[in-house]
Amino acid sequence: MDHRSGRRPSPISPHLAVVAALCGAQGAQAQVESAPVRRSIDVSASGEVQVTPDAAEIIFSVETVGTTAQQAGQENARVMQRVIAAVSAAGVPRDSVVTRGYSVNPEYAEARGGEPPRIRGYRAANQVVVKAPRIDQVGALIDVALGAGANRFDGVSFLVRNPEPARQEALREAVASARASAEVIARALGVRVGTVLTASTSVNIPRPVAYARMSAAMAEAAPTPIQPGEQTVRADVSVSFAILGN
Repeated sequence: MDHRSGRRPSPISPHLAVVAALCGAQGAQAQVESAPVRRSIDVSASGEVQVTPDAAEIIFSVETVGTTAQQAGQENARVMQRVIAAVSAAGVPRDSVVTRGYSVNPEYAEARGGEPPRIRGYRAANQVVVKAPRIDQVGALIDVALGAGANRFDGVSFLVRNPEPARQEALREAVASARASAEVIARALGVRVGTVLTASTSVNIPRPVAYARMSAAMAEAAPTPIQPGEQTVRADVSVSFAILGN
C-alpha cells in the first residue's frame, strides 16, 4: 500500500511475468549460441639431438674371505685402500671415489646327512664408484684398479654432465617441426595458421648408459679404451594453433 496516497500498488499480471521470463531465457540462449567456436589445428612433433657423453662412473668391488668376520673385513679394508690409492695416483680425486655398498656375510658348508648348515668362513664385499675426470681415462683406470687388487669389475656408466643445451635444442627442433606440419595442413585446407592456443612438452634426457658387470678376468681381456658412443636427447611437443580464414 502506498501510505502517501492510500492506494494499493497494481499487481503484476502473471501473464506479463511469464513473458518477461521467457524473453530473459531467450536472450541468454542467444548469447550462448553466438559464442564463437574455437577452430584449431592440433599437431604433435619430436626433435632429437645427439650428444657425446663427457663423464663416466666406474664401479669396482673387492671381495675377500676369512675364517672370521673380522679377518675377512680387515683383509678387505687392506686391499681396498690399495685400490683407492692406485686410482688416486692415476689422477682421480679422493672425493671422487665413493663407497656404494659394504657387507660381511657368512658362507656355509654343504649340509650332509641332515646335519644343520655349518659356517665355513666369511666373505666381505666392498663396492666403490670411481668418477673418472675424463672419458679417455676409463680404460686406464680399469687396468689400474684391477692391478691394485679389485677382483670384480661391476661396470661403467657414461653420462652427460650438462644436458640442458641439448634439451633446449631438441625442444626448438620439435616446435619448428610442429609449426611446419601445421602450415602444411592449413594450406591443404585453404586456411592460415594463427596464434598458439595451447602447447605441452616432454623431454627425454638419456640415463647413464651402463656396460654389463663382469669378472676381473673378463675385464682384463676387454679392449681399451672403452668408447661411450652417442646418446639421444628427445623432445616431444603437442601444439594447438588457431585457424585463420574460412
